[in-house]
Amino acid sequence: MYQSAIILAAGKGKRMKSKLPKVLHKVCGKEMVNQVIDTIKKCDIEDVNLIIGNGAEEVEKATKDRNITYSIQEEQLGTGHALKCSRNFLEGKVGVVAVFTGDAPLITESTIRKFIHYHIDNGFKATILTSLVDDPTGYGRIIRNENGEVEKIVEHKDCTLEELKVNEINSGMYCFEIKELLENLDKLNNNNSQKEYYLTDIIEILKSMGYRVGAINVDEEEVKGINSRVQLAEAEEIMKLRVNNIHMENGVTIIDPKNTYIGIDVQIGSDTVIYPGNILEGKTIIKEGCTLYANSRIKDSIIEDGVTVQNSVILESKIGKNTTVGPFAYIRPESNIGESVRIGDFVEVKKSTIGNNTKVSHLTYIGDAEIGKDCNFGCGTVIVNYDGKNKYKTIIGDNSFIGCNVNLVSPIEIESNTYIAAGSTITKKVPSGALAVARAKQSNKENWVKIKGLNKE
Repeated sequence: MYQSAIILAAGKGKRMKSKLPKVLHKVCGKEMVNQVIDTIKKCDIEDVNLIIGNGAEEVEKATKDRNITYSIQEEQLGTGHALKCSRNFLEGKVGVVAVFTGDAPLITESTIRKFIHYHIDNGFKATILTSLVDDPTGYGRIIRNENGEVEKIVEHKDCTLEELKVNEINSGMYCFEIKELLENLDKLNNNNSQKEYYLTDIIEILKSMGYRVGAINVDEEEVKGINSRVQLAEAEEIMKLRVNNIHMENGVTIIDPKNTYIGIDVQIGSDTVIYPGNILEGKTIIKEGCTLYANSRIKDSIIEDGVTVQNSVILESKIGKNTTVGPFAYIRPESNIGESVRIGDFVEVKKSTIGNNTKVSHLTYIGDAEIGKDCNFGCGTVIVNYDGKNKYKTIIGDNSFIGCNVNLVSPIEIESNTYIAAGSTITKKVPSGALAVARAKQSNKENWVKIKGLNKE
């Protein structure tokens, strides 16, 4: 049966007190609305329509790579009105459409599959995703008949004393048969105090026509809507532990899951050990047997097997097998670090390639460089890649030794098997096998301290 999905994402989210559209606030490093889209797509539902309104341009920009369509809700006149705005998306389709909310990112793939199958298998014209809660105050109650099917949804303020005891609530997520939904959308009216079109009224309309309406309840946390920063933090905590548990079940050791922050799209290999305070973001891939000591940030990078990282930042780069990084290293975008390399404390690497077994142990800057294998950099080396207007490249061959406190002024080439004397500023090509010395000759002025009257004895 043909399946499609609609996501309601046009609301303002006033309680967030933010200039950013509510659905673009992130949970575990991904926008809430993209969390929902990606989860739906995992369920083999490719035809997804996003209803946008508030901050429409921003929302569309943030979701443009998801291969979805958009409907515009110029005025936010209720959830029923939002579905009316998606009529063009629904026209000509036959089958099931599932309706989700863009501010409920905790819904899982298994729940969506279960929800849709339950709707189809039971032949309902509409099915409501519900939850059983301890305190249903303020929520619409699901009233079922003797067959367990939905009789009606009653808003809290309209409940009788008996209905107030019901603790099954409406999540605001539904499955509909498209044909019956389209036939009845225009019957919605806004004859209420809010002057809004409520999607819940569709349930009453379908029931009045003799159609069967079902409901399936799931864990309360899966249907949590995010309406404030407090609720955003609660969702972050739930998702963070959910993600961390998956990695631990797959063979990753996380010393303190409550203080480890792993994005939902991050991949981690078995036997990797992660200490507290690490932040792993974006499309990062950590392979097997790595050790991430406390307080590193790694974003959109590939970390090969056996790498050790201590208290460092790695952005949009690749780190080869058995390399060590840190403490306090900064690997900037477009860097490719080889195998068994040592990147030590207070080393910064930017847009550079470093060959296998090279050692850059401390207090060094490498920018726009191509460095060979088995090189050694002394403390305080600087590749001077910028002249105030343009960036230039430095090439250093294999087996080169760079002494302490050396400046390499780009563009320059240092050929293989060369030595650069400590304290040198190198501005010309150094041929293979040479020792380059570029510093003033030392001279000692005898008795200078006594002559100047600076002797403190």
